[in-house]
Parts: sequence; structure tokens; C-alpha cells
Amino acid sequence: MVLFNQASFSKLKTCIILLCILLVDCQILESASQSLPLVPNILTFIDQRLALVFPIIQNFKKTITSDPLGVTTTWVGPNICNYTGFYCDNPPDNLTATTIASIDFNGFQLSAPSLDGFIDRLPDLALFHANTNSFSGTISPKIAGLKYLYELDLSNNLLSGVFPISILNIPTLSFLDIRYNFFTGTVPPQIFMQALDALFLNNNNFMLTLPNNLGNTLAAYLTLANNKFTGPIPSSIGKASSTLREVLLLNNHLTGCLPYEIGFLKNTILFDSGNNLLTGPLPYSFGCLEKVEQLNLARNMLYGEVPELVCALGNLVNLSLSFNYFTRVGPLCKKLIKNGVIDVRQNCIFGLPDQRSVKECRAFFLIPRSCSHPALFKVVPCKIPPLWKPHVKTQSHRHLLSYSALSRNRVL
Repeated sequence: MVLFNQASFSKLKTCIILLCILLVDCQILESASQSLPLVPNILTFIDQRLALVFPIIQNFKKTITSDPLGVTTTWVGPNICNYTGFYCDNPPDNLTATTIASIDFNGFQLSAPSLDGFIDRLPDLALFHANTNSFSGTISPKIAGLKYLYELDLSNNLLSGVFPISILNIPTLSFLDIRYNFFTGTVPPQIFMQALDALFLNNNNFMLTLPNNLGNTLAAYLTLANNKFTGPIPSSIGKASSTLREVLLLNNHLTGCLPYEIGFLKNTILFDSGNNLLTGPLPYSFGCLEKVEQLNLARNMLYGEVPELVCALGNLVNLSLSFNYFTRVGPLCKKLIKNGVIDVRQNCIFGLPDQRSVKECRAFFLIPRSCSHPALFKVVPCKIPPLWKPHVKTQSHRHLLSYSALSRNRVL
């Protein structure tokens, strides 16, 4: 009986030892499997640059809270160049390499709490377009490290905070579109020193005065509409005469008189400062806007005569002066009013239909109003054609990019 117990004990001891050996081996195998970098060994990328951005994209994918179109289902595997929204090209520093050069998320309706840690970590990114999504948060200062980025479109999202100052440190940026977000505060003067071709800041909550150096902009398209800007239109705007083609200042809280220097904008085809609190007469210098087709000054507090020089502009398609307090128009202007080129409804022009009441006009003019340097309002800083020259243009089929920017979902 004793011998049997000893033999049994010996066998039991042997089993325990074998089991411990097996358990140790299993733990070693498990530990090894956890420490192995599975992605690089299993996935094969056509370029090391794509291998480096793969985990960045996958981490961003995990933050996406809504993907109604199923876009992210294609973000699987090593063929990043085939991911929906991602586009590859050769980077400028190595024309034999392959990298993520541009991202187009326009209309994807993706939701994520932030873009931080995503676009700012894609070192070769040249274009990022993300109109009509629900990206929130602020813009990371690290975005300034993107040395090739030249187009940034974050329009129609839920981004907030002050103007993303870090954007000013992107040396290659030529197109900036941050319209339809919730940015607030002031617009930094430095933005008008950047080599931008287009600047779309409309439909945010920017406020306070427009920077005095606004006229230093090199942009052809400048859209500041539908914000809360106050104060006057900077007189420096005339400095942008060689580049500025379209400018939208409508639907703000701008005050003061129209600067005489607007007349220097010889290449501008669209100028819109409607629905503000601007006052004073219409400067004769506006007769020098030789290329202007659309001129909107409606819904302000402008008064005095409508200069015949302005009505003589040969490319004018639409001049909206409605809901002001103008008191007189000449024969050339009357002809264009009749033809529908000029809109002077709800002014104080005697003898024309659909004007303000006498009581309303009298109340307006009982309040003293004046502008500084009144003599400038009748200065004409250009050579103008004879006023008898017939008006040439009655319609335009030109696509005005700045007006397109007023549409929330419109991709520019």
C-alpha cells in the first residue's frame, strides 16, 4: 500500500513538472506574439512612405463616429492609394517615391471630434479638401509643418476657435477656404500678406474691424461676407488693383463712408458690400471700375446723386442701389433703370416708382451726416469715355466664384 502511494506520488510529481513546462512555453509564445510588429511583417507596401502613414490613417479611422456613405470600409490593407478619398503621387523631394499627396473628402459626411493627429502628420500632403463633413475641434499648430500644402479646404464643418494662426506659417499655401464654420475673433493682418490666390472666410463669426492692410492682399478672390465685421472699409483696398477680381463684404456691420480708393480696382468684376451700415455719397471714382459687372451697394444708408459716370460703365450688368437714400439720377441712369440694369427701389428719388415715403426720407436727412475729405468724392482718377457712349453689356454668363462661396455645399 505504501509502495503504491509512493509510485502514484512520483507520477503526479512528473505530471506537475511537465504541466509547468508547458505553461511556461505558452506564456513565452503569448508574450512573443504580443510584442511582434504584425503590420510591417504581414502587410507589404509599395513604398516606405505609405507604410509610415498607414497607422496614422488607421488611428484616424478609429475616431470617426459617423460614416453614412461607408467610405472608411475601403480603408483596409496596404493599398492606400486605392482608399476612397486618398490620392498618391511622387513627392517633390523624391520623384521615384510614392506618397499620399492629396485627400478629397468633399461630401463624405464624415464625423470626427478632431483632425489633429491626422492631416498634420501626413508630411507630403499638398491638398486637403473636406467640404460638407462634420469635423469638430480646432486646427493643430503642427499643420505649419506641411511644407508642400498649397490648398486647404475645411469649409462647411463644425470647426471652432480663433483664426488658425498656424496656417500663416505654411509657406506654399495659395488657396484657403474655411467658410461655414464657427471661427470667431479677429482676422490677423498677416493673412493679407500671404501669397494667396483665393481667401474664403465667409459665414463664420469673425468680428471687430477689418485690418488696415487689407489692400496688401494678392488674392484674386476675397470673400468676407456673412460675418460680424465692424468699422470702415480700409482705404488701402485700392492697393489691390492689379490682382483683386471679386470681393464680397456683404452682410456685416461695416460703417463709415465708401472709400474713394475703391475706384482704383481696375480689374475687379464683382464688388459687393450690400447690407451693411455704410453711408455717404457714391464716389465718382467708381466710374473708373472699367471691368466691373456686378456692383451691389444695396441696403445701406448711402445718399446723394447716383453719378452718371457710374451708369456709363461699359461692362455693367447689375448695379443694385436699392434700400438706400439716393435723391437724384441723371438721364443715362434712368435709361438703365428702365432696362433693369440698375435697381433703385426704396430710395428718395422724386418721380420714380417704389420709393420710400416722404416722411421716411425727411427723418433720415434730419440727422446730420458727413464724410471726411468730401472733395474726394467728385475726383475721377482715370480717363473715362464720353458719357454719350452707349451702354454695351446687358447680361453676363460669367461664373462668379465668390458668389458660389455663399452656397454652403458648393465645392470651389
